[in-house]
Amino acid sequence: MQNLYTEVTTLDRRCVTNYALSEELMMEHAATALEHAVRSHTTTGGRVLIVCGSGNNGADGLALARLLYPDYVLSVHLPFGASSALCQLQRERLEKLGVKFSAIDEGYDTIVDAMFGSGLNRPLGPTAIDVLEQLNALNGYKIACDIPSGLYASGTLEQYTFKADLTVTMGALKRSLYSDAAKEVIGTVTVANLGVARSSYETPSSWQLADESDLSLPTRTRTSTHKGSYGHLAVICGEKIGASVLAGSAALRFGTGLVSLISNENVAIPYELMQSHSLPATATAIALGMGLGEEFCDDELSRLLDNAHPMILDADIFYHPLFLSLLKRQNIVLTPHPKEFAHILKVCGIADIDVATLQNDRFSYAERFCAAYPHAVLVLKGSNVIVARHDTFVINPHGTVALAKGGSGDVLGGLIGALLAQGYDPFEAALNASLAHTLAARNALINNYALTPLDIIERITTL
Repeated sequence: MQNLYTEVTTLDRRCVTNYALSEELMMEHAATALEHAVRSHTTTGGRVLIVCGSGNNGADGLALARLLYPDYVLSVHLPFGASSALCQLQRERLEKLGVKFSAIDEGYDTIVDAMFGSGLNRPLGPTAIDVLEQLNALNGYKIACDIPSGLYASGTLEQYTFKADLTVTMGALKRSLYSDAAKEVIGTVTVANLGVARSSYETPSSWQLADESDLSLPTRTRTSTHKGSYGHLAVICGEKIGASVLAGSAALRFGTGLVSLISNENVAIPYELMQSHSLPATATAIALGMGLGEEFCDDELSRLLDNAHPMILDADIFYHPLFLSLLKRQNIVLTPHPKEFAHILKVCGIADIDVATLQNDRFSYAERFCAAYPHAVLVLKGSNVIVARHDTFVINPHGTVALAKGGSGDVLGGLIGALLAQGYDPFEAALNASLAHTLAARNALINNYALTPLDIIERITTL
């Protein structure tokens, strides 16, 4: 896990106070990290454009130009002048070397955006929009200093946000880099050391980023066991039987010893799955909502759910009259996509918003839901999945467009249900299942448009 922060000004000041570092020294380290990025992707003698803002983000860019001179053909563009003291100082140093400022041209090997960084707090003006339009139209390898210009702390984008191939973010990871919208513009992200190790620079954070290495698979280590040792997941089988079959098949592939589909009538299912018309006495967890429709009346569902089993809730159950009562249960995991989550916020009395408003501030609305229901685990689906409970929030950034296909969510529900049935803590079940789900899709050796839910289930076997 890596810490995520809404802002790092506090961390910068802490370095000045605790470690006697100066802002200028930290800026030199930032420029050195940018220099390494440029040199790693651009041969000596190449053309490099550096566009600098008037504040300290621009000063980073000016310091970078000094470090690159005279090994590269430099074009330094300063559209807003220099307003901060450090930006003025770095401009003076560059001028003393004889580097001239220039307009934006064409034919660059590398383009560096050092305009606004994480300090952007107001809409872009016409000059900035014009510059960003020009930069995005250029060919060449594109590097963003700190965060791409046009990306706000909330994670929302301006229309003309700089589209980076690489973002060199300063000191620590910013949460804004991992909104759904930001995934289009950040490219690869690296963290620049500002004079002390990240472990010294950073402080504990309630928001974290999940790494691939955080995945803990339900590998069986005991030798004297039987199928009942690994839990029994009951999948409530509704109108759309395929959704329940996908969830059940995924659960069986993810370590559950037994999986039963609970239906009113006999339905055709794979041989490895069991079928029942009532909740099995050995059930250890329940998956509810995927393909549910109106197959069960309220009384039938109430009888099936009259227990304390951990539960994964998805899809149709969010619109069911029983949903608010289910929210009172302990050991529950909710897996809504944005439209479903907007509905949940409304029926829970938290917010009445549309999907666009939610997507513009996913972080805040996830926090508000978890404050209202601290016992529930939220898995807010999206390009970057948010897994949260109470005051702990983890972003899984490993999703891929290949998952944008019907049935992918049913597989995720089955994976979570599998771990719940095996006795995992609901938060750990949700996080590990989400990681397995995204990594299985990412590692599938087929074109991203061709991935099916069955491919995900098969790939789970080789993680």
